[in-house]
Amino acid sequence: QVQLVESGGGLVQAGGSLRLSCAASGRTFSTLAMGWFRQAPGKEREFVAAISRSGGRTYIHTYYAASVRGRFRISGDNAKNTVYLQMNSLKPEDTAVYYCAADTVREISVQQPDYDYWGQGTQVTVSS
Repeated sequence: QVQLVESGGGLVQAGGSLRLSCAASGRTFSTLAMGWFRQAPGKEREFVAAISRSGGRTYIHTYYAASVRGRFRISGDNAKNTVYLQMNSLKPEDTAVYYCAADTVREISVQQPDYDYWGQGTQVTVSS
């Protein structure tokens, strides 16, 4: 089992920045990919960003949704078992609940069904 806990959400003005954190515990050595997804009110949950691990240790490859590429950055800290999502130049349309997820089979994926474990989510609200 892998437990994921997100933090760092909040209210920010358009153009501002936030950094989300996802702390993993349990069988973290089994995770191959970590992803961030988001769900806006009345919309389906969608992919935001993902990062892969080589041999389950080193975060290397990253992938982003087109809507956030160039503004968001995903990174990982093995020593802390934590993945981050740095969000810059935030827009009102970025308002959503952001979820962290872990995949124990694939090294990177943008598909929600591929992810085995999910956090409880953290709210991000961007005011105009």
